[in-house]
Amino acid sequence: MSKDGNPYDLSILKKVFAFAKPYKGTFFLVTLTAIGVSAFAVARPKFLQLAIDFGIQKNDSEILLKFVLLMLLSLVLEVTSQLTFIYYSNWLGQHIVKDIRSQLFKRILNFKMQYYDNSAVGRLVTRSVNDVEKIAEIFSQGLFMIISDLLKMLVIIIFMLITSWKLTFIVLAVMPIIVYATRVFHKKMKVAFEEVRTEVSNLNTFVQEHISGMKIVQLFAREDSEFEKFQQINEKHKNGWIKTVWYNSIFFPIAELSGSLAFGLIVWYGGLNSIQGDAITLGIITSFIQLTNMLFRPLRQIADKFNTLQMGMVASRRVFNVLETEEAIVENITDTLENVKGAIQFENVKFSYVKDEEVLKGISFEVKAGQTVAIVGSTGAGKSTIVNLLNRFYEINGGTIKIDDTDIHNLSLENLRSHIAVVLQDVFLFADTIYNNITLKDETISEEEVIGASKEIGVHDFIMQLPGGYQYNVKERGTMLSSGQRQLISFLRAYVSKPRILILDEATSSIDSYSEQLIQDATDKITKGRTSIVIAHRLATIQNADVILVMDQGKIVEKGTHQELLQHKNGYYKNLYEVQFAVQEAS
Repeated sequence: MSKDGNPYDLSILKKVFAFAKPYKGTFFLVTLTAIGVSAFAVARPKFLQLAIDFGIQKNDSEILLKFVLLMLLSLVLEVTSQLTFIYYSNWLGQHIVKDIRSQLFKRILNFKMQYYDNSAVGRLVTRSVNDVEKIAEIFSQGLFMIISDLLKMLVIIIFMLITSWKLTFIVLAVMPIIVYATRVFHKKMKVAFEEVRTEVSNLNTFVQEHISGMKIVQLFAREDSEFEKFQQINEKHKNGWIKTVWYNSIFFPIAELSGSLAFGLIVWYGGLNSIQGDAITLGIITSFIQLTNMLFRPLRQIADKFNTLQMGMVASRRVFNVLETEEAIVENITDTLENVKGAIQFENVKFSYVKDEEVLKGISFEVKAGQTVAIVGSTGAGKSTIVNLLNRFYEINGGTIKIDDTDIHNLSLENLRSHIAVVLQDVFLFADTIYNNITLKDETISEEEVIGASKEIGVHDFIMQLPGGYQYNVKERGTMLSSGQRQLISFLRAYVSKPRILILDEATSSIDSYSEQLIQDATDKITKGRTSIVIAHRLATIQNADVILVMDQGKIVEKGTHQELLQHKNGYYKNLYEVQFAVQEAS
């Protein structure tokens, strides 16, 4: 509902129809056929009236045949117009939906990470799939159908008035009943459908989240409690639909009763007048019965179409809320990185995910081109935040980040990220082949390069042992592979992109010792000549780093080589190393 309380927000319709501009020809055709449907629909009862009055009543077979053929012709034209109208209104709706969905997904692709931190995935899926599909119904079953029906009703009423104003008055006297019932039904259904859409969104969010986290649910034996929560949401969803069923079960019998009442009055009054020799003939009575049915039928159905229009507008409002969300990173492109060496500078960088709660408290450090820099520290110290800021997933609150003395805020995101490759602890693989997960369908990376790179880092043998080798489908999120194998694929994906800056964010924290050794060997190979940032809990993996940065509570508290840091008496790094060493000795 719009801010002024009007259930139909015309500004939303304007936004939707703006997407129809490229299809003006089709829009005009749909409008033309809607007029045709109305004109040809009214022609049939008129020809029926003439056939009865001048053919059957006067025993003139030639006149009868003439009007029967005209009825057949008008029927063919009406059906042709109806077919064209239905097909092209749906065609128009689907093309507009395709354009809206494309623009929506493009918008989603460019949102800041902070937007996803605060948005449920299930709701975004609902906006992109269910809600967008409802917009198509504005054209296929909503607005165009309503306009066509209203036009048909207007033509019918005008024709009835011309034919017999008395019978028309009887029909119009009954109409307020169904009009009032339609209005009440329409308001009730508006509220019910709002509730249904909310519960559908909640249901999508719950199911998507719990299917993704099914392992946790089962590991902690939470099946029964989660099923109970699902039952509650499912019950609310059912109750929302039951309301719509209840309103329908009341409205449609009232509509049928109104139509039957009108038929009875027409036959009674028209019959009396015909017997008394008035101008109302048997043909007029017959045509009025048919016209009344044609008048009441769209009036009964128009409530459904208004509901379809309402649902489409509710869905449109939600979709446009996403489309109009200003969460994309603003690009102020004044520089371009070319022939990147990989020197990195953080100068007094401050950042907070939540306002007034700084995660980085003015950190400064420099990484020379080709150096390997390790970052260590406790959970929440700000290590991964450095990676996020270097890739501009989030905007800093203060300070400057530079690559090769160029402020990254003056670069396009594409140019910046094309020189950086990241291997994360939580590896995401698409439901696709190993080859496509490595290249991400980048046509500039050849199969020979992929195979060569995999041989260099020692993962070719394990890939070839899988059914289909590089064409093996890893299924959703790579569930067909072990965590170590997924990590190796992720590592190879970063390697083949030939980055100038390589970031390993806890890349060996959740894998076996064999896979860790493979990655360690590969790391030694690919970091040579490249700037590398390694974030690790296992200090054994970063002892050969050129520089180690030790972080604590958003600050760099120590800096130096492994040997230099071990010399710090009661130093943070030394204490951390001794604890890990003692644990390893004990095991």
